[in-house]
Amino acid sequence: MKRWVWLGLVVGLVACDEVEQQDCTDTSVSDSALPKVGFSSRASSLEAEEPASLDGRQPVLIRYRRTLSAASATQAAVDAVQRTGGKVTTRWNRLSAVAARVTPEERAKLARDPNVLSIEPDRPVRAFTRQAAPILSGSASEYTEGLKMVQAPAVWDADGDGNLDASAPIGTNIKVCVIDSGWDNRHPELQAAYGGGRDFVEDDDEPLDYDSGTQQWGGGHGTHTAATIAAQLGSLGTVNPHEDSNGVVGVAPGVELLVARVLNVRGNGNTADIISALEWCREKGAKIASLSLGAPDASATEEAAFEEALANGLLAIAATGNSGEDPNVTGVAYPAGYPSVVAVGAVDVQKKHGSFSQRGPEVSLVAPGVDVLSAVIVGAEAYSLVETDGREFESNSLAFAPAGSYKGKLLTCGIGDSRSACGQEATCKGFVAYVDRGGVDAEGNGLTFAKKVDFMRRAGARAVIIGNNDPDDGVGSFTLGTAGEWVPTASVSFADGSALKAMAGKSTEVKLSGVDYVRLTGTSMATPHVAGVAALVWSARPSLTPPQVRKLLEDSAEDLGTPGRDELHGFGLVRAKNALEALGSLPTTP
Repeated sequence: MKRWVWLGLVVGLVACDEVEQQDCTDTSVSDSALPKVGFSSRASSLEAEEPASLDGRQPVLIRYRRTLSAASATQAAVDAVQRTGGKVTTRWNRLSAVAARVTPEERAKLARDPNVLSIEPDRPVRAFTRQAAPILSGSASEYTEGLKMVQAPAVWDADGDGNLDASAPIGTNIKVCVIDSGWDNRHPELQAAYGGGRDFVEDDDEPLDYDSGTQQWGGGHGTHTAATIAAQLGSLGTVNPHEDSNGVVGVAPGVELLVARVLNVRGNGNTADIISALEWCREKGAKIASLSLGAPDASATEEAAFEEALANGLLAIAATGNSGEDPNVTGVAYPAGYPSVVAVGAVDVQKKHGSFSQRGPEVSLVAPGVDVLSAVIVGAEAYSLVETDGREFESNSLAFAPAGSYKGKLLTCGIGDSRSACGQEATCKGFVAYVDRGGVDAEGNGLTFAKKVDFMRRAGARAVIIGNNDPDDGVGSFTLGTAGEWVPTASVSFADGSALKAMAGKSTEVKLSGVDYVRLTGTSMATPHVAGVAALVWSARPSLTPPQVRKLLEDSAEDLGTPGRDELHGFGLVRAKNALEALGSLPTTP
């Protein structure tokens, strides 16, 4: 008897080993119909990659003292860098400054020059044509919750009929420059508003959120923020079944949109490009610059650039950052932290402060920044459907999961920590894998969603369902982290996950359909709401100065939280109708 028990165990071990070695990597559902996505808009933060070193050199920003004219001081800086052997990459005559790449030894030589005012790292930053006539008609159901919160429809569609009111301020003749990750020029929401752009990442005049080397589209961060400002009525993008078929409309649909790309498809950029973009925006006649990006520390050269922009008529509006829940983070990100910049925090639809929104005395205003619906890269996001035995479950697609549909037998696979987790029923013929969130792998490392899905795909799964492990978090909004050879993957709530496990063996369908819009959360989403309201006010009275526009927005904001200005909400929630009413009492200047 003992021999048979032992033999049985051996057979069992061999069978498990065969499953473990099984690799079904050729069974993944094709995502060839989708654009190649390099950075999901649902996977953003203020953490940026370090700039790569070239020949031992690092990027720096150098400011020279103005002993003569600004241009002469800048040329002196260029000459000084070249004498040490460094390489100048950009020069800004107005700032008497240059961007350069230098070795530590070359930097030390420059630091000894008494005419050098400052040398600082070119720190990384990140994300948190002619204009056609604006589209005048659409549907009132395009008015998002955020749009209503900032009172935009009350300004230009007082009767709520879905048509722009004649002579109402809509941002006409105001140029708004979005300094971000570029845009998707195929998206119907932005084509009428686009007035030109510049790509500071690839150094050309086509600021697409696209890497021409890898031929990958980015995550649509810049498209999302730009559309919050300038999306058009009745533009007919592809939406999920629960949203209006016309898409969305921006806060100021009459503006001329300028696009300055400073972030690559992974959401990373540098300070030098922001300074150059700011100068380009001003030269193109922009009144407003919207920056949903930043870095945790200040830059003296960057601060000088924003001061110079303000002095020359450009109002910069920037996000406070999304690290508000980090106890080690105090204050706001930069450029939002500079006095010359309007710092914008985020609230939800109940006007409650978003816990992620960075706080501090620098906060000027807040705006909607939780689950904000706007445009993204065409077809890059997905609407998900999970159905088992005729019952449909609420679900979310995981970022970077490809569109596609598969129907097959549901197998429960524990925490999905290996290719053998689904048992001997898992074959390369295909199945739907259900796994629970959480756990660690064989080496004791945390099991990411990417690891789970990769194990399931190699075991033969053609689709994956991930159940949340926190009853309070609902369906959850998760990411696979990067583009890859994935299968359609969706998440469900803890309660629905328990129900699905009880239905193991049933026929189950997982379907992901590409859409052109997505709900995102962050101070990045709040910032363009304020930029749009500023454009409405400015279009009502073009003679206003940037300080006047800022004061109007702050004085007319809806006070939230502690009475008066506070570190969570600044002066309060930006309100377009209130600001225009306040404008009516402001004397006109000759």
